[in-house]
Amino acid sequence: MKNLKIIWVIVIAFVINSTPILGQSESKKNKIIADCASAKAEFIEKDTLMKTLFDKAYGYVIFPNVGKGGFGIGAAAGNGAVYEHKRLIGMAKLSQLSIGFQAGGQAYREVIFFESKKEMEQFKESRFEFSAQISAVAVSEGASANVKYTDGVMVFTMQKGGLMYEASIGGQKFNFSKL
Repeated sequence: MKNLKIIWVIVIAFVINSTPILGQSESKKNKIIADCASAKAEFIEKDTLMKTLFDKAYGYVIFPNVGKGGFGIGAAAGNGAVYEHKRLIGMAKLSQLSIGFQAGGQAYREVIFFESKKEMEQFKESRFEFSAQISAVAVSEGASANVKYTDGVMVFTMQKGGLMYEASIGGQKFNFSKL
């Protein structure tokens, strides 16, 4: 009987963790996809050189609305759309956990560019994670001019709102679901 309870707890935990990405309604997916199109336009508007990155990247994922908050321990989450050769191929979920000095909350956008099929495949297999060593570039006019891929990946963020003080370490984890 005790083993049965443990199995049910594991099943429920799995369902709760996978529902946000796998159980999205069509209307929610369509909203995320529309938000991604708007976010892409805003990235390009803020830095016109990013158009070339979107055009030449093997693939990319856009998270148009990432929410982050913390006090000592922090967390962030967001949903996005995944593109390969500029074609929509799936949906993604970002989750992040951090620890250290941090207080506040913020909302931001994030785009991750993949230089080659290798990095794209790692992402699609949900084996892709960012450690504390990966840094994102804040988008501003000309910010993308001298940025290079690091280990086949390039990351840009755009602040949407909020205020967060942070000196913490953590990492981002991603889950992919094919359309």
